[in-house]
Amino acid sequence: MTEESLRVLLAAVRAGEQTIDEAIARLRAMPFEDIGFAKIDHHRSIRCGFPEVIYCAGKSTEQVSDIFSCCAAGGANVLATRASVADFAAVAQVHPAAQYDKTARTITLRQRDKIAAEGTIAIVSAGTSDMPIAEEARITAEMMDQATTTFYDVGVAGLHRLLAYSQELQSASVAIVVAGMEGALASVVGGLVDCPVIAVPTSVGYGASFQGVAALLAMLNSCASGVTVVNIDNGFGAGYSASLINRLRAAREANSDSCTRGL
Repeated sequence: MTEESLRVLLAAVRAGEQTIDEAIARLRAMPFEDIGFAKIDHHRSIRCGFPEVIYCAGKSTEQVSDIFSCCAAGGANVLATRASVADFAAVAQVHPAAQYDKTARTITLRQRDKIAAEGTIAIVSAGTSDMPIAEEARITAEMMDQATTTFYDVGVAGLHRLLAYSQELQSASVAIVVAGMEGALASVVGGLVDCPVIAVPTSVGYGASFQGVAALLAMLNSCASGVTVVNIDNGFGAGYSASLINRLRAAREANSDSCTRGL
């Protein structure tokens, strides 16, 4: 249940369109619904601004499908990450409108109209091999109603490729930088922009990259101010965090404009 649907329910009770008992029946699943192998957090959208996201890895296709259906029942948008083709096939049998992105390995179901967002999240990847993580970040942000722009395959081995987009990058509200190997791209972008930079180390690279540990340590030791780091291959976490930052920024700007008009 979202904040919007809760307001609609309470308004219906106040208007006499629904009885108190009917409202209680709808609220009975809050704050969570126990389905045996999982407890679905229907209250999360009200607390955090976005519904619970399904992490599919390690779950059976039946579990993914059942959890997906529970999340969708309240009319909210649904996002599932690290999903397989088999996971999607099981979900699509029940929710034919669901969509699968093979690169990002996400299943999405949009049931609410997209809300126009202020500001743009720039998603920058070092190489084509980093695209799966970058795409996971993009889809996460867009499911949270954020506008995104992508700059892929602009790693430091060919720095002119990145500099060609310096003006576009400088207009972003938040930047997500996805890189494996030595992870240097985050520091470079951090030195070009005046917005928060969320660095995502990936497990892309040869043996001494240690499945992303080398990039992680390099990003944690970035000399560029304003760079924060999420876990290895965590495109979802980066997209989610960037969306929260951009929402807060937009809300503050709206409040500032309102105060200015009131003077």
